[in-house]
Formats: sequence, C-alpha cells, structure tokens
Amino acid sequence: MKKRILITGADGFIGSHLTELLLEQGFNVRALAYYNSFNYWGWLEDIPSHTNLEIVTGDVRDSHFVKHIMQDIDVVFHLAALIAIPYSYHAPDSYVDTNIRGTLNVCQAARELGGIRVIITSTSEVYGTAQYVPIDEKHPKQAQSPYSASKIGADAMAISFYNAFNLPVTVARPFNTYGPRQSARAIIPTIITQIAAGMKEINLGDLTPTRDFNFVKDTARGFLAVAGCDETIGKEINIASNTEISMADTLNLIRDLMQSDIKFITDEQRLRPENSEVFRLKGDNSMITTLTDWRPNYTLEKGLSETCEWFKKPENLRKYKAGIYNL
Repeated sequence: MKKRILITGADGFIGSHLTELLLEQGFNVRALAYYNSFNYWGWLEDIPSHTNLEIVTGDVRDSHFVKHIMQDIDVVFHLAALIAIPYSYHAPDSYVDTNIRGTLNVCQAARELGGIRVIITSTSEVYGTAQYVPIDEKHPKQAQSPYSASKIGADAMAISFYNAFNLPVTVARPFNTYGPRQSARAIIPTIITQIAAGMKEINLGDLTPTRDFNFVKDTARGFLAVAGCDETIGKEINIASNTEISMADTLNLIRDLMQSDIKFITDEQRLRPENSEVFRLKGDNSMITTLTDWRPNYTLEKGLSETCEWFKKPENLRKYKAGIYNL
C-alpha cells in the first residue's frame, strides 16, 4: 500500500479505530467527519492530534466535495454510511442517498482522478438469514431491510466500476463488529451501558438470532489486510470469525463478565418486522485467510472483556444515554 489514505466515516465507530491503526502503521491519513456547525469530529475527538492526521468535514452525498478531498489520495477506505436498521424503516430515502449515492461518488471520483485503490465497506446484513453456513461470498443476497437493500445496491455499484472501468475496487464485508465506541443502537453496547448505569432490567428484542461477532481491532486489521493485497481487487471479501453465538448467550456472557444479576425483558417495540429479522449469521472467512495473513486475534470473551472495561469508565459512559431506545 502507498502512503496517502482517505477514510470516509472516520468519525464513526469502525472508522476511528481504522484511523488509529493506520496512524500506528505510519500512514498519512485524511479523515473525513460528517459536517456540522459545531465542528464536532465524533470519535476522532478521542484520538490525540498527530502530525500524519488531517481531519476534514463534509458529506459524501456531494460529488464535488468527494472529488475535492480525494485529490492526492492513493487509497480510500469508504466507511461513511447510515447503518441503523430500525431507522431505515422510517427514513429509507436517506439510506439510498447516503449509502448508494455516496458510494457512487467515491467510485466516480476515483475513476476520474485515476490511480486510487478503493475499499468499499459492506455488511453481513446483505446476506439476510443464512441459507447455508458458513456464509461464503457466493451466498445469495437478500434485502430484508431498507438498510440491507441500500448496501446491496452500493456493493453492486462498486463492483460495476471494476467490471466496466477496471477500477481497483474491493468490497470488504465485515460481520458483526463490536467494541469500544460502538453506537448504543447496537445490542452489545445497549446491554453494557445499562448494566454500567445500574439498571436492574433491560428491554430487548428477539434473543434467538445468532451472530458472527468480530472485535473492532480485528475488523480494522482486516481492512488493512484487504487493501494490501492486489489479489482482492474485484472481489467481495468477508471479514468474519467463522463462529456464531446466539444473542441470549452473548448477553449472558456480558452479564457474567460484569457480575450483574440484571433481567432481560422482551420489548415489542424492539422486534424487527417478521420477514426483516436476520435469524442466523456465521461467516466463512476462508477467502481472506487464504489471500492474506489476516486471522482474528480476539476471542469473544477477550473482546467483550476489553469492551466492558472501556464502557465502565465514567468519561466514556457519560457519552451514552443508557435509558433511551436508540434507533
């Protein structure tokens, strides 16, 4: 890999960890945070200033802006997206604009500028409920939410630029990433923050689905491994642990790690529509482990322990509204 990197969505959960990793590896990073009048940089606020870090603010939906910030860039990691599934039921237009058009803008700018390696961020949600396990990259795509539909469209747009214009694109597809800084809309931080806040009961959705959980540092390393391998160009690559665990067992593990006696209560408001729930995810990681030297470093228990310790720190916990249902 060359030295000048752009990360869109760098102010987010995975993006901020990827920013830290690339800085540790000696890369020059231009980190895009979503524009706001407060000049607030999201989780980039937690990263110390660095001579190799340039933070810019803007919006991937604006093609002129995207082309402007991609000047002099060698590799772009495109992570900027709307990702909350429940919110996509209420605001599907926003997901099309941000996820599909944002991806188009990145690919079009890379094509026009030339010489830019593009890593597009996908999601295991594009597979829907597993038709077979482990889920490899040939598994059918199933749009079970407006969010997953928008990501299927974004992935297809990116691959079309490889096929039509020979753009050096890879679609990196992380399975269920968790860790410090994750949004409270996700189940793991929902549980940890409420236990840490001293609550005795937690309202939750369906606890029967299984997930393939990946600690965020492993996911960030997966992005770097994919970008550093020319054989991944033109491919869709799972970043997965090749394991699965039910939501119920995950929550019980968190409860044990935090030495809590909290009770879990099913809340109808938090259930997905019947045909929208993804009941089983277990990813096949044989492609990434064959093409690169990437392997998961974290077991689920080790990753959850590190995550719990981060959330329990008062300066981190106060950034979350534990009592509010976050779409």
